[in-house]
Amino acid sequence: MINLEERISEKKSFFNRLIIVYIFFAGLFLYFLYKTFLLQISSYTDYEIASLENKTREVLLQPRRGVIYDRNGNILVNNVPSFNLIINPSSIENIDDHLNEINQIINLTEDEENYAKENFSRLAKLNRELVLKKNLSTEERSRFKVRKYKFPNTFIDQRYSRENLYPFLFSHSLGYTGSPEESDIEEIFLNQNLKPKEMIFSYSNGYLIGKTGLEYTYDDFIRGRFGKKIFEVDASGKFLNELRVVDAINGKDLFTSLDLESQKVAYEQLNRRRGAVVAVDINTGAIVTYLSSPSFSVNKIANGMTQKEFKLLINDDDKPFFDRAAQGRYSPASTIKPAIALFGIENNIIDWDFTLDDPGYFILPEDGRIYRGWKKGGHGNINLNDAIIESSNTFFFSLAYKSEIEDLTKHLSNFGFGEIVCLDCFLPDSGLLPNPSWKMNNLNFGWFKGDTVNLGVGQGYMSATPIQLAYYASFLANKGELNKFSFVQDNDNKEVKKNIFLSNNIDENDWLKLHESMIGVIENSKGTAGRLRALKDYTIAAKSGTVELVSTETKEDYKIIREIEGQRDHAIIIAFGPMPNPKYAVSVVIENGESGGSVAGPVAIEVLNALLKK
Repeated sequence: MINLEERISEKKSFFNRLIIVYIFFAGLFLYFLYKTFLLQISSYTDYEIASLENKTREVLLQPRRGVIYDRNGNILVNNVPSFNLIINPSSIENIDDHLNEINQIINLTEDEENYAKENFSRLAKLNRELVLKKNLSTEERSRFKVRKYKFPNTFIDQRYSRENLYPFLFSHSLGYTGSPEESDIEEIFLNQNLKPKEMIFSYSNGYLIGKTGLEYTYDDFIRGRFGKKIFEVDASGKFLNELRVVDAINGKDLFTSLDLESQKVAYEQLNRRRGAVVAVDINTGAIVTYLSSPSFSVNKIANGMTQKEFKLLINDDDKPFFDRAAQGRYSPASTIKPAIALFGIENNIIDWDFTLDDPGYFILPEDGRIYRGWKKGGHGNINLNDAIIESSNTFFFSLAYKSEIEDLTKHLSNFGFGEIVCLDCFLPDSGLLPNPSWKMNNLNFGWFKGDTVNLGVGQGYMSATPIQLAYYASFLANKGELNKFSFVQDNDNKEVKKNIFLSNNIDENDWLKLHESMIGVIENSKGTAGRLRALKDYTIAAKSGTVELVSTETKEDYKIIREIEGQRDHAIIIAFGPMPNPKYAVSVVIENGESGGSVAGPVAIEVLNALLKK
């Protein structure tokens, strides 16, 4: 007998399961309907873009770098056309046969052949160009041109080389370009909202960035912005058709304050001696001459140098890569004396009428140590004006002894010592302005009064770079007010240091007397640089110096020392003119040149002559 209740229960259970199945399939239907809506309507644009991206490829177009000029419009660095030999690998069946045929016309090196063989298959598959040889000579281009009909899939195309027209003159100031590191490329692309992509190069050496000098400092300005070509590609990434071109924006030209003619004179005058010359426009702080010697060919570095050549430069005892103008540290020697004189006047230690008997030495009261002057027997009774003209060490030993070291170093920092004085120099050094804290931290030794005495004549621990010395000279010339230096003059590149003297102790009369004493260094019969009088027809203010590398008690001892060139004193001078309204200031340092007045002085005069002839 059939149980009706069980039947009803079974039907109810079956009906419930059926409803669950219906709900499941209804949900599945709605899900597919939703996805179809997304694909066909809601996300159509996104998928369309993705589809286009899958079938297109963006290739970046490298911009050309800006041209660099001197202040008179002379081109210093340019983009010089060069020519590359290029093939279409996808149209060539056998690369070995092709290279053999090319070698009969244009000689390929082993490295060039190996590069072509290694990259042939990959570039053929993608329909990309392959560069066989860069920087073809005129003869090579001519030989290929008359046989071009034999090579339908090979052609010569124009690229550029970054070329400094005066590669030895501006090696440290303008610097050179080179291939970037991976991190450099990522940063550049990030700044231009680009992703790393393939690139069509404008330069034979590939993608270039500034490595040193102004090429590095103003790299963003002269680099430009990338363009791009958009190609249609197949599933394997092979180029099919060119769809669109967005032109690259070439870099802006850079107009510097450098003066080509005075740079040539500085280079000729130094004649590969180790040293530096810096000349500046006093009114603007513009650097017009900037030479570190010896130098090197930036074109060799930027456009290809053998490993052997590079090692020779690296191992050269004269260190041609070293930028002595902004990084070389030298004791300022007697050139510091005008600044020490101003300290004495400012702090009421001396005035222009103060006199002192100079016996040729100074005895330190604390321990009886003797500090000798350069002139045997001394200068006799001498005032401040004559002490500068004749460069009396005893006068400035005594003045420094009466000074507090902390006050003195603070005073000297106002002249740019111990500071970066150039806004756009490449890796400038701040020199060294020592004090008791520095000595204890670095030498683990206390400060002696004798250290202060040495500082009074620019010897001891203090050191300055040639560009700091030029800044100091300009500061003296401009009576305590000056722009910080730069190679490029624009409104954004100005930083002015106002008059440093806050009391009324230094006035216009003091500046005039200081200038007169520095003029006397050359014009006075007792001046330490009197030999320079005949080298110019205008008035110059100057202060020469001799940087002691090895301290000796007598001249006889020094004669023995100087037999080794590397132990001879450095020659140094600062100068500005024409007086009374100076326009240019210059500093010259010649390593192991011995005499500031007779060795460094003529170089300074010739540079000023070149500048003032304009």
